[in-house]
Parts: sequence; C-alpha cells; structure tokens
Amino acid sequence: MRDDPSVAELVARARNGEKRAWDALVERYATLVWSICRRHGLSGADAEDVGQTVWLQLLDQLGRIRDPAALPGWLVTTTRRECGRILRAAGRMQPAGYVLDTGNIPDEQTAMPGHELLIAERHAALREAFADLPPGCQQLIALLIEDPPVPYAEISARLGISAGSIGPSRGRCVEKLRRHPAVAALIDAETGGTE
Repeated sequence: MRDDPSVAELVARARNGEKRAWDALVERYATLVWSICRRHGLSGADAEDVGQTVWLQLLDQLGRIRDPAALPGWLVTTTRRECGRILRAAGRMQPAGYVLDTGNIPDEQTAMPGHELLIAERHAALREAFADLPPGCQQLIALLIEDPPVPYAEISARLGISAGSIGPSRGRCVEKLRRHPAVAALIDAETGGTE
C-alpha cells in the first residue's frame, strides 16, 4: 500500500504537468464520479458528459485547489452540481408523460450495478485512507483483519504493545480512517451530507 501515492502527491505532480499523475487521479476517482452520476439516474451518455465536464473543470482548477487531500470531496460536489444541471436541462426538454425508450435504458454491458459501484468506491477510498495512515496503524489494522484472526497476544508480541492497548489503538486508527478526506467524502456522498 505504501507504493500507492497519496492524492496530495498526485495532485502536486499533475500540477507540474506529469501526465502519469493525472492519469492516476482519473483512474482512482473515475468510479466515484460515475457512481454519483448513476445514483442521479443519468443515462450512460449523460454520465459520460458529466464525467468529461468534471475532469475538464478539475484540469482548469488544479492549480487553485487549496487542500489536495480534499480532492474527493471536491469531485463529489462538482459531480453532484453537474448532475443537477443535466437533470434540470432534461426536465425542461422532456414533455409531460415522458417515457423511457430503448435508447435511454442502459444495457447490462454498459451499466455496472449500483452495489458493485458502491463497493468499488468504498475500496478506493479505504485504500487511499489506509495508505495515508501512520505505519503503526497500518500494521495494527492489517493484523486485525487477517483471516484467520490473529490472537491479541500475538498482535501484542508482533507490534510490541500491550494487549490491553490494542482496542483503544484500533479505535484511534479507525477514527483516522473515517476522518480521511476520501472516506469522509464517500460518507457524505452516501448520506447526502446529513451527517
């Protein structure tokens, strides 16, 4: 996980014109943008339009982003706004009694089920947040999620911490994950900003 560059590092490199960093940003967050579009009920073509607009806006604003670690939140907000703009425009153009036709219904090959998108979003956000954790938290969480479970006595011996401090340390590490901008943006997107 440590080989995976942080979002702040990717933004800095992309600002300097590094194409590989830009491509990595797009690859990392394309699923997030796409899933927001699908949650808004956009067709595949409209979702692609929104995605292109969001990436162009990011390219234009890349040098002005004050907190690169907050990029996921910026993407969520910008994507929601673009989806709303598309929906408002479509609402004005659709006649009363509008019915979907076969051109508007996504086929199975172009539409990833919402559940799979949500899982992909969560995994991307957790990977990013995990990579930004201090090494001690990374080691502790990795041991706690091993299958089969590692006994606390063994975790204590491996990490050189008392068994009684594992639970509180785990709580602090998990809280750091929750506060990471990528995870916080995903939580906000899933709750609609109500938390």
